Amino acid sequence: MSRVVSFLFTINGCLTAMLVVAVLGLIRPRSLWPRRCLLAVVIWFGVASVYAVPAGVTRVLAAGYHEFTKADVPAGRTAIVLLGGGGITVSGFEHQRLGVSNESSAARTLEAARVARLLPDAVIVSSGGNLPTERAKVPSGTMMRDLLVGLGVSPSRILVENDSRDTHDEAVIIAEMLRERGIEHVVLVTSDVHMRRSLGVFHAQGIKAIPAIAPNAYFQDSWADWLEPSRAGLEFSNGVVHELIGIPYYWWRGWYRSE
Repeated sequence: MSRVVSFLFTINGCLTAMLVVAVLGLIRPRSLWPRRCLLAVVIWFGVASVYAVPAGVTRVLAAGYHEFTKADVPAGRTAIVLLGGGGITVSGFEHQRLGVSNESSAARTLEAARVARLLPDAVIVSSGGNLPTERAKVPSGTMMRDLLVGLGVSPSRILVENDSRDTHDEAVIIAEMLRERGIEHVVLVTSDVHMRRSLGVFHAQGIKAIPAIAPNAYFQDSWADWLEPSRAGLEFSNGVVHELIGIPYYWWRGWYRSE
């Protein structure tokens, strides 16, 4: 399902939709339906690519969350859990692989490094694996571990989780890792739009995590950027719709428990 949703919010998805409408127009040249479908496609992608639209929905999804402070965590053994947001892998002529985090993972990693400085005794879990069709890719957990080290976090503090395929997998695997280490408190680092579902998924595994929202990776600072269609707006809408569908789907599967 997530792959279909993601495709609907890409340039390829837009072009495919227009191609389908064009074929319908050739098959039924006198029908009004192809024209109506074309208008619907234009409106769909036009609205979805305007940054202000997903930004407004995100404010609702992220309501009640704030910038993490040290005072948010009680005394005790603490773990910082960093959830992956994806990336790309580039291969060289000598079969080397270089993983590069996307905007979302990079923003989350920056926040995790900040939280790590505030909580110098906390262990850090860098989490994120690949889908079965993505075995050649460098996992998000590994990419973010390398970024954390580059940001000054000691490698000895970092545990890497590369077996998960989605947020539910991450919660199940990490919950067991934390119990084995006697962790008492968990600080969960992820994007603001992803936080509500993530907290609910970890809660379903018996972990009441403390939220540490990462800054919006797609933030636009001018009104023109907020209102004109853009790739950033389309990608942001992709993430928002993914959460709007994901929360009820996870609840239906029994993977989500409200905070």
